[in-house]
Amino acid sequence: MKSGQYAFRDRRQRKRDFRKLWITRINAAARQHEMSYSRLMNGLKKAGIDINRKMLSEIAISDEKAFAQLVTKAKDALK
Repeated sequence: MKSGQYAFRDRRQRKRDFRKLWITRINAAARQHEMSYSRLMNGLKKAGIDINRKMLSEIAISDEKAFAQLVTKAKDALK
């Protein structure tokens, strides 16, 4: 009986865990470009770049040049 309760609870917990992981990855990549996570997300929003955290973390891991371009656009939008 407990297994059903754990499965129910953890289906909801998994969503939170992945969001935390994505934010941690984005923050680490942003700090390599001398920017915090919150300033990066604010800059992207002001620049009109609508990208979710999952895709942003994947870009940060797999394509550093594209992530650097996003950071540059975010920095320009904050000026």
